[in-house]
Amino acid sequence: MIVLKDKILEFMRTEAYKPLTAEELAEHMELKGTELSELWKVIEELESNADIIKTRYDKYGVPERMNLVVGKLSASNKGYGFVIPEKVRTPNETDIFIPPDGMMSAMHHDRVVVRVHTQSGQGKSRDGEIIRIVKRANTRIVGTYEASRNFGFVTPDDLRLGQDIFIPKDGQNIVPSGAKVVVEVTKWPEKKRSAEGKIMEVLGNTGDSGIEILSIIKRHNLPIDFPAEVAQAAENAPDTISEDEISGRRDLRHLPIVTIDGEDAKDLDDGVYVERLKNGNYLLGVYIADVSYYVRENTVLDKEASERGTSVYLVDRVLPMLPRRLSNGICSLNAGEDRLAMSAHMEIDHKGQVVKYELFPSVIRVQKRFSYTVVRKILVEHDEELIHEHQELLGQLENMERLCRILRERRMRRGAIDFDFPELKVKLDETGKPIEIIKRVRSLAESIIEEFMLVANETVAEHMHKLKVPFVFRVHEEPDSEKMVKLNNLLHNFGQSLSKVDEVQPAALQKILNHISGRPEERIISTVMLRSLKQARYEAQNLGHFGLAATYYTHFTSPIRRYPDLIVHRILRETFNSGDISTKRKAKLAAMLPEIALHSSERERAAAEAERETVSLKTVEYMAQFVGEHFDGIINGVTAFGIFVELDNGVEGLVRVSSMEDDYYQYVEEQYSLIGERSHKIYRLGDAVKVILTRVSPEERNIDFVLESNSAWIERSINRRPSGGRPQGNGVKSEGSGNGRRTVSAANKSSKARKAVVSRAKPKPRRNKPKKK
Repeated sequence: MIVLKDKILEFMRTEAYKPLTAEELAEHMELKGTELSELWKVIEELESNADIIKTRYDKYGVPERMNLVVGKLSASNKGYGFVIPEKVRTPNETDIFIPPDGMMSAMHHDRVVVRVHTQSGQGKSRDGEIIRIVKRANTRIVGTYEASRNFGFVTPDDLRLGQDIFIPKDGQNIVPSGAKVVVEVTKWPEKKRSAEGKIMEVLGNTGDSGIEILSIIKRHNLPIDFPAEVAQAAENAPDTISEDEISGRRDLRHLPIVTIDGEDAKDLDDGVYVERLKNGNYLLGVYIADVSYYVRENTVLDKEASERGTSVYLVDRVLPMLPRRLSNGICSLNAGEDRLAMSAHMEIDHKGQVVKYELFPSVIRVQKRFSYTVVRKILVEHDEELIHEHQELLGQLENMERLCRILRERRMRRGAIDFDFPELKVKLDETGKPIEIIKRVRSLAESIIEEFMLVANETVAEHMHKLKVPFVFRVHEEPDSEKMVKLNNLLHNFGQSLSKVDEVQPAALQKILNHISGRPEERIISTVMLRSLKQARYEAQNLGHFGLAATYYTHFTSPIRRYPDLIVHRILRETFNSGDISTKRKAKLAAMLPEIALHSSERERAAAEAERETVSLKTVEYMAQFVGEHFDGIINGVTAFGIFVELDNGVEGLVRVSSMEDDYYQYVEEQYSLIGERSHKIYRLGDAVKVILTRVSPEERNIDFVLESNSAWIERSINRRPSGGRPQGNGVKSEGSGNGRRTVSAANKSSKARKAVVSRAKPKPRRNKPKKK
């Protein structure tokens, strides 16, 4: 049946010059016997999945030849959306804008069919309307329940869903208003009717401790606890390695292997070793926990890991892919313990080229666990006490530094893009209250591990590609020309440009980053550039990695926390004996890997979004104590409704155009600017501004600022507060540079006074009408 599906699609894409009925299709394809009897069932399956489209005259065609596009809807809380095509055949096939009246009844992340109204040219977007909803994405929705006399409704936490869920009377009996609930959709929305649902779970009441993070977990369908049978399977795993398990493995327990991780890491899946060879080259050993030995295919552990796809690192907890007995125990490369590993030994010359390599199973014993902080203090800050304490490993650490620089220089020469965004980490107290924002900057220690893992991933990917074995690659495709045109428009404002926008090379983007390094506009251009690139994903075919300028790339180095890495290990292990696998096994892998890659990519994105949301939530909660405070910031976004400002500590908020009372401001998209009609004052990307924090909303994850120049009345209000001055506590510290920096401090004012400031800071209604795009 699979073969017939492929035959039908191939025929309709290449040979059928017009839509055909099922009978015409059978006649043109000369189907007989079993294929003819299966035809109607296969056509029904293809049509239900939108692989082919049925017209009102009962004829079938493929979407791409009917001015139709199948893709996923990314909705906005403003009522419009964009459809991201599943298949992009040319660079001009951009995302499709869907206006509010073209949304049908589709909801965020639904799989839909779109009729395209305006075709794109270079740098031009497309628009269209949704004509069919193929698959609904939001079968369960998290939101706040409100009751009335005859019915209730749930307002989704995710504002992009755009509509409340109607709850019939029977569903409201025991649920109080204001409760956070999980509702299962029983009837999908239609043009003049809301969706209906049934309450499946009451999470708690709005305002309960931890309820917002629990809501985020549920909204992204992230599992918290392991099923009993999975937990039991993990309990059956051994605590130590037996001699029988060592048989057939290379014994590397004599090597001074080390791990380098964050201080709070508990699942250590990579160890490293570097030795300078007599010929001047370096031997780099990368040793990855042999998780595939303990998690065998089709076991309950494997099925659970496959479903989860990834570990999720939220601001207050970790939701591991594997039970902790495995991830923190026998699979974790804990110092002083014998552990099974999958190893890569690579000989690397002074140009960073891998001239020789071996991939093999091993047994290792990590000699020392280092933290990033300790390695940085030894190699960068030259801490004499730490150098003396780790004297026996100092030579290896220095070799690691040299090799790291060689590998990075090689990557830069071939044109890789190197973004260096600081990571925000919110530190919580024991009650979950945010007490500090830490800005983690990549240092030499992080770079050492990053470069070593990158070269190991490339080596394994190239090895498996040459074996012609079905495999899972990590791919990053070339960017859309439309987004490159918009990026180029931004660059022109800062005296930069791309020579080509339809065939951009990663080296050209990195050249721009080098030119703007250290300038005020660096963060802005880097952010827009990153947003202009496609998302990396997993794929069962090798498509290369644009951002790394790598022909071959995979994920081999984190099987404890990423399911694709576990699959990579499993396939690699099968090739160790003969260098190949059976034809039957290849066919099975070829059939299952595309689905694994797709599911893993989806779970990775859900995890990343949940992680960002929890950090955003706690960031907003943290900033609540600084309402009324003055800050220096940089404009990192300009829209028709206002400007986004980023503070030194990485926190972002919005200055609404309605609060800019000194003039009427018009949005000029080409210049990424708001320009005053009378004063001609310009607010553009990268400009430094002074703002006052006026409002925070943890529920909406919003922070509102007002420009100092527009807010004399706020200053007067703050200046009238009782004397006593400001406490001088740190609001944020920088980690990685070695220097703490005070960015914000709490105002010593009462809750009542703060509320008074917020009340006065509410934006006044304006009649500004931004120019239409």
